[in-house]
Amino acid sequence: MTADTLQIEIRQTEVSRLKEIDFNNLGFGRNMADHMFIADYSDGHWQNSRIVPYGELSLSPATAALHYGQTIFEGMKAYKSPQGDTLLFRPTDNWKRFNKSAERMCMPAIPEEIFMGGLTELVRLDSAWVPSQEGSALYIRPYMFAADAYVGVKPSDTYTFIIFTGPVGSYFAKPPRVKIETHFIRAAEGGVGGAKCGGNYAGSLYPAKLAQQEGYDQLIWTDAREHAYIEESGAMNVMFVMDGKLVTPFVSDTTLDGITRKTIVAIAHHWGIPVEERRISVKEIIDALKEGRLESAFGAGTAAVVSHIATIGYEGADYTLPEVAEDSFAKNVKDYLNQIYTGKTEDIFGWTLKV
Repeated sequence: MTADTLQIEIRQTEVSRLKEIDFNNLGFGRNMADHMFIADYSDGHWQNSRIVPYGELSLSPATAALHYGQTIFEGMKAYKSPQGDTLLFRPTDNWKRFNKSAERMCMPAIPEEIFMGGLTELVRLDSAWVPSQEGSALYIRPYMFAADAYVGVKPSDTYTFIIFTGPVGSYFAKPPRVKIETHFIRAAEGGVGGAKCGGNYAGSLYPAKLAQQEGYDQLIWTDAREHAYIEESGAMNVMFVMDGKLVTPFVSDTTLDGITRKTIVAIAHHWGIPVEERRISVKEIIDALKEGRLESAFGAGTAAVVSHIATIGYEGADYTLPEVAEDSFAKNVKDYLNQIYTGKTEDIFGWTLKV
């Protein structure tokens, strides 16, 4: 989809901020590109699709999202190929998951032509912002929030949908140290754990802060009933390689259906590696660590990509994972994903979209 079919009004910035960016020292989430896409929902339909210079929003103090948390988002990336093309990875999967979150949060669905049309036209307009440095990408943040200026607990009648972008480097500067959380919970059955909504992340900040004070980078969340089973990590799904198999928690309404996660599962199947998507007990992982059967553990997510876990903390003890071997699945799948992302190898799965 393009602006030709969607009828996007485009107002370009008068002065680009591109020259202010040090692409060799990007960090994550601090630099924003020149433009953003916006669409409004009112009177029962989406309208007023436009691309404007990135800038501040004007909101009523009574804006519903600020009081009752009706807000959802996605995370995506665009990459630069050696030929200079801009590539998106599985963008329609993000669109589908966005609408799944919208349904759970009682928000209107975004039509594909608006999501994909706004996305591709925005990325095309700001294609000079897509970095080519190793390990870098253009991060893309689509999000929606309730826009009613009304203080009352009910679904909003109006919504704002925005996409903005920004060049980023690696999410983790080094392999993360993670702690298995056994007191606080991220999500419970019947809740909103499967939706990518703001409240999930707000509720995780305090226990994550406590873990960081203990020297950890992330949490591994456990189930709300017993704290006996692995669910996911703070910014990523979690995966384990042990006993010659790739093992990862199954997707449920308490975990996010990660796009990178299901991509890695598909690659493992393609490579003939046994995969188990199932309930995983904390005891099983700790026992495998103690017995030397856990080859590797890693997080999988759009921001984190494949992040090898260095240490797992549990009940006051730290378990150091082995160094990632050159021929390990974890390293091979990370390298292969980066090759697909950047168009350096043939995408036999049809996952990439050239903008």
